[in-house]
Amino acid sequence: MIPAHNEADWLPACLSALCASEPVAGPVEVIVIANGCSDNTAEIAAKSTLDFEARGWVLNVIELTQGSKLGAWNAGEGAAGGEVLVYLDADVRVSPPLLRQLAEALGKDAPRYASGLPKVTTSGNWVTRHYTRFWQTTAFMTHGVPGFGIFAMNRAGRARWGDWPDIISDDTFARLNFTPDERIAVPATYDWPMIEGYVPLVRVRRRQDVGVAEVTQLFPDLMRNDDSHDQMRPFWRRAVADPLGALVFLAVRLAIHAPVFRSSNRWVRGR
Repeated sequence: MIPAHNEADWLPACLSALCASEPVAGPVEVIVIANGCSDNTAEIAAKSTLDFEARGWVLNVIELTQGSKLGAWNAGEGAAGGEVLVYLDADVRVSPPLLRQLAEALGKDAPRYASGLPKVTTSGNWVTRHYTRFWQTTAFMTHGVPGFGIFAMNRAGRARWGDWPDIISDDTFARLNFTPDERIAVPATYDWPMIEGYVPLVRVRRRQDVGVAEVTQLFPDLMRNDDSHDQMRPFWRRAVADPLGALVFLAVRLAIHAPVFRSSNRWVRGR
């Protein structure tokens, strides 16, 4: 399932990579949920129908008037018939083995969650490049299964809650509905683009912090499923190894608390 809100620039590469995936046992249905779009996202998605049919897969495009990622997830799940559900952002490009590995990892009766190995990409912006390098040394990136950009679960796992709640951080909510032992990291990679530029980066990172805090407040019992970070390298050691990256990282983190970056936007990623 791919929620797509004005993703005309990103969706073609996402669908092309998906269509180039290695064979997966059983039928595959790709569902694009164009939600609240003012561009031609739905039309672009529909153009890939024949490409997926050529390999025996089905492409289904759903159009919603309201721009809501959680609404898109609910609509996509209502149309999905498979035993393994894959949740994919429209700006992500999967590597050929990823879908097959996710399907194999989740082909069991017990509730399970899985994701691949993220390759965070940048287009050369100075701030974004240094921030990203240091961010990848944080506990979130080095422990467990982060699951941002793409995550998957089997039907037994998805049965743990009803409709998606109206929250910002859907990936955090999904991940924490599973214990660390129930989360599976497959070795296949996927490309996930970091937001480019200082101001967009601060705004989006702040929104993500607010989303995690929201999950903590609304679903406190889920926090027991967070990963243990006892073996995390201290910040100062990482800063000594990469002082410039640490400086840029701190500059972004401090700016997150500035009132100017507060926003009521709950969906658009700020690209």
